[in-house]
Amino acid sequence: MTSLPHGAPEGTPAIGTSVSADDFKRAFRGHPGGIAVITAYGENGPVALTASSVSSVSADPPLLIFSVSALSSATPTIIAADTIVVHLLDAEDISLARAGATSGLDRFADTSTWSRLATGEPVYHGVRAWLRCKIVSRMDAGGSTVIAAQALQVDVERDLEPGEPGAALVYHNRAWHRLGEHSRLD
Repeated sequence: MTSLPHGAPEGTPAIGTSVSADDFKRAFRGHPGGIAVITAYGENGPVALTASSVSSVSADPPLLIFSVSALSSATPTIIAADTIVVHLLDAEDISLARAGATSGLDRFADTSTWSRLATGEPVYHGVRAWLRCKIVSRMDAGGSTVIAAQALQVDVERDLEPGEPGAALVYHNRAWHRLGEHSRLD
């Protein structure tokens, strides 16, 4: 027997049921996410993918999380890596975001746009900010892997003062958007 949540009105779905994948996607289409490109270096060379799931978790220690889909060709290399680079993008970095989201594209063909850090990870030049991170935890979650990472090094090219709008790049309702002064509500 499946039970209803305590105090739930009649007609409430039982605990243990799920919404459909389409309904879940529909709900999250209206929830924008900041854009990052994650890179790693593996035995077959550098890999990169675009993610909208990067979130800070803790400032002390400096931890972040993100998820990678099993469908991405970059995922096995990122999961196997000890360290990765998380590039936090703004609207000036839209071409990098698009490249990381396009399958079959050689994201490292233009050697003038990236290099390897002394520690070996690939890093793109000129992005708003990047963090070199050590992976501290991996968790399977459906068709994805959730990764927790600790920031070891940071480089901020385009800094923002508190309260400044900047030109954040977000993904919302299947499209790229620039946040700025025009989108500020207060």
